[in-house]
Amino acid sequence: MIDNTINLENSEKAVLVGLITPQQNETKANEYLDELAFLADTAGAVTQKRFLQRVDSPNSRTFVGKGKLEEIRQYIEDNGIGLAIFDDDLSSKQVVNLERELKVKILDRTSLILDIFAKRAQTANAKTQVELAQYQYLLPRLTRMWTHLERQRGGIGMRGPGETQIETDRRIILDKISRLKAELQSIDKQKSIQRKNRGKLTRVALVGYTNVGKSTLMNLLSKSDVFAENKLFATLDTTVRKVIIDNLPFLLTDTVGFIRKLPTHLVNSFKSTLDEVRDADVLVHVVDISHPQFEEQIEVVNKTLNEICGEDNDKKMIIVFNKIDAFTYKPKDADDLTPATKENMSLEDLKATWMAKLNDNCLFISAKEQINIDELKQKIYEKAREVHTARFPYNDFLFQKYDEEELNAEE
Repeated sequence: MIDNTINLENSEKAVLVGLITPQQNETKANEYLDELAFLADTAGAVTQKRFLQRVDSPNSRTFVGKGKLEEIRQYIEDNGIGLAIFDDDLSSKQVVNLERELKVKILDRTSLILDIFAKRAQTANAKTQVELAQYQYLLPRLTRMWTHLERQRGGIGMRGPGETQIETDRRIILDKISRLKAELQSIDKQKSIQRKNRGKLTRVALVGYTNVGKSTLMNLLSKSDVFAENKLFATLDTTVRKVIIDNLPFLLTDTVGFIRKLPTHLVNSFKSTLDEVRDADVLVHVVDISHPQFEEQIEVVNKTLNEICGEDNDKKMIIVFNKIDAFTYKPKDADDLTPATKENMSLEDLKATWMAKLNDNCLFISAKEQINIDELKQKIYEKAREVHTARFPYNDFLFQKYDEEELNAEE
């Protein structure tokens, strides 16, 4: 795997930089920086300070304006900062100019995510997917690597070796991208064969934003030991387990989490992983209800699912609001007549709101504390059974007979 991302193993001190624009207000910009700080922490950096600037659009040379750039440079110099992380993608020209002005390593959101992906990838499949994403990210930024060959003069007859080397590297990278795509096509075929070999078992996929507790839930439902921790992108590789609830066997899949501002080429690189979502019969959308922006995270996931499955997909869906044990709210004052928002609604109010909106097709659980897990198993069983009996109508008679025997046993 190539090493074009920055290794952040030794808790490097970092500053974060974002913009307030007509398309992104101050509240939204701060939310994105909160997430960027979590990404930085996952990668091993320690955030020392955040910088926000209000502009109409990013500066084409340095992302931020001259005055803000000087403020950032002074802080970096005074506090021994070694890394500046920008919340949006930077062009090669912006990276070169920022490195020259700030004299520290420069990362944007995508390169930071790639650094995390590179460390999280365990299997050959995931490593190949990450490597492809790295090369696709690197290709338009080749000029950054050749600043030591920068030409002093331009014009006809003055094209130096730097440009020749860049073109050579461009061909090499394009060849590697083609080879990696071919490897992934081969992997896709193998995965497709594996999915066919699973027969017609009902497939249930856990989907959701990153770090909402999918892997913890996977471990509970399948009694397996899938890696889970309070970090972004803890899971990159798809995990499939056979699960039996009551008398019904089905396949349960844990998938890579989604995130805001995830570049299209990263999504495309993980096509073989996301095919598990496309082929699923039932989607269990896990939501972290304790997160202040959980509603926006739901929108991000739904948008990504529409891209993967098509907007007219008719998959059965269960919304699972996880982490109710961590949910907190601030009650409204008695004389406050403003409409209630999710920040000051109680858990019971949220339950009533979402259950009314989703026709009771949602559950509120805590995977960590194992609250309402039996209810979740029952809901998954009901959805999986609907799919199974549609495929095998004769089995519906067996299910009914089994249910009658269970009822008689209880009586």
